[in-house]
Amino acid sequence: FFNSAISACEKGREWQKALQLCAEMGRSKVESNTITCSAAISACEKGHEWERALEIFSSMVQTKLELNTVTFNAAISACEKGGSWDKALQLCDVMAKSIVKCDEVTLGASISACEKTGEWEKALKLFRDMKQSKMELATNPLNAAIGACKKASQWENALQLFSAMIQCKLEPDWRTYSAAISSCTRDGEWEAASQLLSLMLLTQVESNAITFNAAISACEKGGEYQKA
Repeated sequence: FFNSAISACEKGREWQKALQLCAEMGRSKVESNTITCSAAISACEKGHEWERALEIFSSMVQTKLELNTVTFNAAISACEKGGSWDKALQLCDVMAKSIVKCDEVTLGASISACEKTGEWEKALKLFRDMKQSKMELATNPLNAAIGACKKASQWENALQLFSAMIQCKLEPDWRTYSAAISSCTRDGEWEAASQLLSLMLLTQVESNAITFNAAISACEKGGEYQKA
């Protein structure tokens, strides 16, 4: 009963009810299991309650309940979405040292956390892990990895990731182009920025002021005022 009820709360984004049911389980002396706790963590994730999610995760560790991929993914995603990016990456490291296997969700959320913290080297490593494990690649994790490189002024790595996206037959969106062009801006790589902007226009990708401003800024920093 409790497993299905908590899972229903998770799907309905009713994290408070999920926690109430967990408390009722304790009062009724019904033992929690991996399914119950994972669903409760996932409910907290959807409710942006990362601290509650970590409390449940910690209780699972203390009571030696089995931790699986779903458990870790829910906890990592809860921290990433809740803005606790350092905690998300810490959980990713714990998972890497355990016997639990990462999947696309794990690495996607972890790369997103890397973007927020500017840990571009870790983002690149996680992307390589995804490729080596032959996981299905998606635009959003790659956008996050490019964003991490942008923040660290790693324009060459950002462009390598952009090329990898094309090779994987993924379609760059305006976020991809904005991040890649912005990464070129910081070092005045106006030629690369201009080429990216031309490609974006050629492929008719939706553009916005952010993208054009980044390209103009790259030209200005590169001393190419006529191009700007």
